[in-house]
Amino acid sequence: MPRKNHRGTACLGALLAGATAFCGALASPASADSAATSGHASPPPVSAFQGVNWADPRDNFAHDAVVPSGLSTSDSYATTYAKSRAIIGGFSKLGANTVRLPVNPSSVNGPFWKSYRGAIDAATAKGFKVILGYWEADNAKDGKIDNQASWDRMWARITSAYGRNSKVYFEPMNEPFGYTAQEWTDIAAKWVTTHRKVPRDRMVIGGYKYSEDVKPVCADPRLNGTRIALHNYGFWHTDWTSVDQWKADFKERIGDCASRTILDEFGASMTTGLDYNGPVNGSHEVAYIQAATDIIREMGLGSVYWPGLRNGDTYSLTTLQGTGTKLSLTVNNQSGLDRLHWAWKK
Repeated sequence: MPRKNHRGTACLGALLAGATAFCGALASPASADSAATSGHASPPPVSAFQGVNWADPRDNFAHDAVVPSGLSTSDSYATTYAKSRAIIGGFSKLGANTVRLPVNPSSVNGPFWKSYRGAIDAATAKGFKVILGYWEADNAKDGKIDNQASWDRMWARITSAYGRNSKVYFEPMNEPFGYTAQEWTDIAAKWVTTHRKVPRDRMVIGGYKYSEDVKPVCADPRLNGTRIALHNYGFWHTDWTSVDQWKADFKERIGDCASRTILDEFGASMTTGLDYNGPVNGSHEVAYIQAATDIIREMGLGSVYWPGLRNGDTYSLTTLQGTGTKLSLTVNNQSGLDRLHWAWKK
C-alpha cells in the first residue's frame, strides 16, 4: 500500500481572498510552556480534536531534521516562534484547534530542537492541542523504528519537556506497517509503560499497519485509556465512487472504538478545483471526503486533516504567503473547508 508519494505539485485552485498576516508579540519559552501545564482536568473527548497536519515538504520522511513548511533549521527560537504564531493563527482562522507536528531523532536529539520548540510553544500558547508524531527516515521507510536507542532518547527528551503540558499529545509512531499486530501492540505497550508518568489520554497509539485499522490496538487491555490514530485515504480505492461504500469502510476500520479514535490523517486534492459540496459525479475523491466528514460528525471522531499546510502538496488545504515572519495562509478549496466545518459541527 503506497504512501503519499503520488502527490505532486499541482496548479493552485481557487484561493480564498483577503488572507491576513497573523503576527504578534513573542511569548517567552517559559510562558509558552506554562500556558497549559499540569492540572490534569477531565480529558477532552476525541471529538474535541479538530485540526490539521503541518508537514515537511518531504512528507515528514527525513533522515535529517524534519522541518514543517515555512520553518528553517537556521532560524532561532524567536524566529521559529514568530513564524509559527502566524501559521497557527492561520489554522485558527480555518476553525482548527489542533495541529499535528512531525518529530524524528534528528529533530529532537540534535540542535534543531531548541528552535523547533518554538513551533510547539506557539501552538499551545494559542490554546491548540499539539500531537507530536514520530516519522521514520526517508532512507528506511520499512514501517519500523529506525534506531531503538535514538527513538528512546527522542521520546525521553520530548516527554521531559512537555510531559506536564496538558495541551501536548504523543504519538509513538506514524504508520507502523512493518510490524504484525502483536509486534506493534507489544512495542506500544512497552512505550506506554516506559512513559507511565504521562496520562494515557495524552497518548495517541497508531492503528495497525498504515494506522488503517484501530481494532487490534483498541482490543489490547495493556493500551486501555489511550487514544488511537486512524488513517484512511481516497487513493487507496480509486474505483469507489459511492459515499455509502466509503462510510461502510470507515466503520469497519473503527469497529466499536469510535470514542477513542482520532482520524489524524485523511485528505484529498484541494488544488484541482473539485467541488466537495456538489454531486459526486463519478469522483472517488468527492465521495471519500463526503463520507469521511459525515463519519467524523456522526461517530464523534477526532479529526486532523492531511495536510493543513505542506508546500507542494496538492492535498494541502492552504498555501503559505508572505516572507520572513509576516506569513499568512490562503485557502485552496473553500468547499473542502466547508466539509471540515460540517465534520466539526461549526
